Amino acid sequence: MSNIPAKVTNTANAYMGSAKETLGNAIGNPTMAGEGASQRVQAETAQKAADAKVHAEGLANTVQGNMQNTVGSAIGNPTMQAEGQANMAKGDVQRKL
Repeated sequence: MSNIPAKVTNTANAYMGSAKETLGNAIGNPTMAGEGASQRVQAETAQKAADAKVHAEGLANTVQGNMQNTVGSAIGNPTMQAEGQANMAKGDVQRKL
């Protein structure tokens, strides 16, 4: 699963919230500053949750791939080994995003 759409949305919301917070502080509007701070924190929290989900999916793919590779090697099934290696690579990529 791709994390890119969530990252774009969350980054945009964090920047908008930060801008509102800065503007609210600059013009002496504590309501605007508070709303901006809230929006920024919500976006940052949502991004951390999305990152954790993708990382967990990557870890699951790595574990599954390792099992496929090991079993494929034990039973002499090169197709299963290849699938396992592909899943391990997919998991590594997901965890690094």
